[in-house]
Amino acid sequence: MLRFAPSPNGYLHLGHAYSALFTWRAAAEIGGVALLRIEDTDITRCKPEFADAIMEDLAWLGLAWPEPVLYQSERFPIYAAAAERLAALDLVYPCFCSRSEIAAAATARDPDGAPLYPGTCRHLSREQVAERLARGDPVQYRLKSDRAIALAGSRHFRVAEPDVTGPVLERLARPERWGDVVIQRKGTPTSYHLSVVVDDAAQGITHVTRGRDMEAATDFHVLLQALLELPAPIYTFHPLILDREGKKLSKSRSSESLRALRAAGWSADDIRRHLGFA
Repeated sequence: MLRFAPSPNGYLHLGHAYSALFTWRAAAEIGGVALLRIEDTDITRCKPEFADAIMEDLAWLGLAWPEPVLYQSERFPIYAAAAERLAALDLVYPCFCSRSEIAAAATARDPDGAPLYPGTCRHLSREQVAERLARGDPVQYRLKSDRAIALAGSRHFRVAEPDVTGPVLERLARPERWGDVVIQRKGTPTSYHLSVVVDDAAQGITHVTRGRDMEAATDFHVLLQALLELPAPIYTFHPLILDREGKKLSKSRSSESLRALRAAGWSADDIRRHLGFA
């Protein structure tokens, strides 16, 4: 079982098309099924019209998937329960720091290049935490990574290279590189990291295909899988589609969408040939 899991916060671009086509081809190669999951936990940026557009674009590419489609926004109580399991192990603490405060205090960076959270709020007293929660300060909840790693022990995960039919090798997970990652964000009872491992297990995902930009994040997902006693799939990391400047295509950078290419005269076969899936 495989899955393609876009966020409906914009229109799909060529990078998404490559990932989707890679996933559906992988499912065919191993006699599996490719699911569509809508990762819409960010209720401020995700829109139903974008979810509809995702399905329209994928169908235009010639892809099909089983119904019903899983929408993460309908599963908040399930993610909250998973976070409560972590909290019961004394692995979670509230953080009140803003992005600017973290940037100012950080002395290192995580694998994505973002300021590494220095653990400021781990040192707040119970009284300070209660006071800030009582007055409604914006809060998110972080994992005590050192304690979590000590509890889970050394972990490895399986990687099939260069695709799902390739040899499966084991890699050592290095979640310590990420520090105290956010588990629950303000306004939602989850984060990408928490919801993705919970849903992969719930949907019986056996193989995860994702871009190489997500390779390092897998270290942290493996840690969460161990803590929550969830099965670990086999991972395959595919190349990224880059723009003329050598940068990854991104909605935030207004990369040209599939529907814009379609309006310009591209056919689904043109897209497939351009991405190497003729």
